[in-house]
Amino acid sequence: MQVSKDIRNIAIIAHVDHGKTTLVDQLLHYSGTFKEHEHIDERAMDSDDIEKERGITILAKNTAINYKDTRINIMDTPGHADFGGEVERIMKMVDGVLLVVDAYEGCMPQTRFVLKKALEQKLQPVVVLNKIDRPNARPDEVVDEVLDLFIELGADDEQLEFPVVYASALQGTSGKEAGEQQETMDPVFETIMDHIPAPKQDVDGPLQYQITLLDYNDYVGRIGIGRIFRGRIKVGDSVSLIKKDDTVKNFRVTKLFGFLGLKRTEIQEAQAGDIVAIAGVEDLNVGETVCDQNHHDPLPVPRIDEPTLQMTFVVNNSPFVGKEGKKVTSRKIEERLLTQLETDVSLRVEPTDSPDAWKVSGRGELHLSILIENMRREGYELQISKPEVIIKEIDGVKCEPMERVQIDVPEEYTGAVMESLGERKGEMRNMENQGNGQVRLEFNVPSRGLIGYSTEFMTQTHGYGIINHSFDQYAPFISGRVGGRRSGVLVAQERGKVTNYSILALEDRGTIFVEPGTEVYEGMIVGEHNRENDLTVNITKEKALTNVRSANKDNTVNIRSTRTLTLEEAIQFLNEDEYCEVTPESVRLRKKILNKSERERDQKRAKKA
Repeated sequence: MQVSKDIRNIAIIAHVDHGKTTLVDQLLHYSGTFKEHEHIDERAMDSDDIEKERGITILAKNTAINYKDTRINIMDTPGHADFGGEVERIMKMVDGVLLVVDAYEGCMPQTRFVLKKALEQKLQPVVVLNKIDRPNARPDEVVDEVLDLFIELGADDEQLEFPVVYASALQGTSGKEAGEQQETMDPVFETIMDHIPAPKQDVDGPLQYQITLLDYNDYVGRIGIGRIFRGRIKVGDSVSLIKKDDTVKNFRVTKLFGFLGLKRTEIQEAQAGDIVAIAGVEDLNVGETVCDQNHHDPLPVPRIDEPTLQMTFVVNNSPFVGKEGKKVTSRKIEERLLTQLETDVSLRVEPTDSPDAWKVSGRGELHLSILIENMRREGYELQISKPEVIIKEIDGVKCEPMERVQIDVPEEYTGAVMESLGERKGEMRNMENQGNGQVRLEFNVPSRGLIGYSTEFMTQTHGYGIINHSFDQYAPFISGRVGGRRSGVLVAQERGKVTNYSILALEDRGTIFVEPGTEVYEGMIVGEHNRENDLTVNITKEKALTNVRSANKDNTVNIRSTRTLTLEEAIQFLNEDEYCEVTPESVRLRKKILNKSERERDQKRAKKA
């Protein structure tokens, strides 16, 4: 077994918004990988439009930098638990992790999640205490919190001896002590060199290379990105792809790519320990192994946690179908969902009794809403049902997913938060006064109790509360109502344009979702009723113009501002008898049955049943 002294393979893991991607930016900048005239964009690794807009990492990505005589391959991973599938497969590619922790916030739910995955793979950790420049940073306490978390997650003795580097990725400084910051990333690099082991690989054995990420290029087709665990590979080699179903496909390596900085460069040869991209076969998938043709020895497919949430995706059949999107047919939508399956290992797509509907399962609301947002930007129209948690039977017991919830909130709002989570069957695990009037609450809550909760939480805490949660485990099902919307909706009576006059008449009935001039149709939801029942309303009514004075009178009356729902808010708002209609230009809510009389007949039948 040979040790590659000149390579280090690391993943950067952290809770969302603790500064992973900004730290990668600084490592790229200070490594000398770029020439002086080359410009590095802020959050350079977040290449997806939605990633840039939301400031979160969704897809795992890789880069490489040269530090002195060593090539450091870096994997930037998502911090949000909804994209945990991206984190899990990355752990197979690396020998160590940089755990980035905010020097004020400390350990958060996703810190626990990503660290647990790293420790299970027996990876060597380095802790980077980031945002050390914050005036309220508490480095000593946070290091103690991290140590407690390591112990709680069952770290071995070697992992418990983790080194700590203190940094401000935003300022571009780092140091071995909190109060000794230098304008360089050398302390981070040196700690990686000293503590992250070089790959121990058999360079001369038969080829063994596992695909962990996928990419696509118009010229060479599908590209697999992964690590060579054994042997060597060259352009022109004839190799075997061992599929997940154990079938074998022989192909010739047409292209081989290495990574440096933000560029992918063509190379002729690579060996064990290297992270490279390979092209030459069209239907390669995540988890499959490329082997020597005379020595088939596939690596185990990485285990990915199962989805916990599902929605039904339905072909759009509203009166406005095809007005804003070009891709509206069931064939187009099914092709797009199956394409997503090829790269998203945490997603499941199942057919239903209807050829126009599919059960789509994922790791959470954010995971599925990002897929929907991407589809609408690509020109698709579709309808989405209310999210439902996936119930499982474990050892003969009906079980549901539970979430570990951590809340930071001003002291005066703790009572309201505790009461609302109690109604959602939440169980408080811990309550800690953080000082400065801030309280940290920890709960275990059924996942279904958190669907739609974020809007209520922000209202309760007047925007000052911070809520984070991640999947904890499956536990026995809790009977009774858990969460859900308690208010009814205002439903449009007929097709037409919304008028100022009708909105003024309806403002006392609830919150309006549509602006004057908006096109609506019968059965479309135009607002939230301030009572529990649904109310069918005429929101397109014009005022009878009897004389000039009355015609102009309304121009001086101001209507209240309407509430525009984002895609996530619309999905969270849904009830069982409603759809969210998503198009490239609009997000609309509607009743599944548009006609009022038919809805009432259906409700009567449901009560009798």
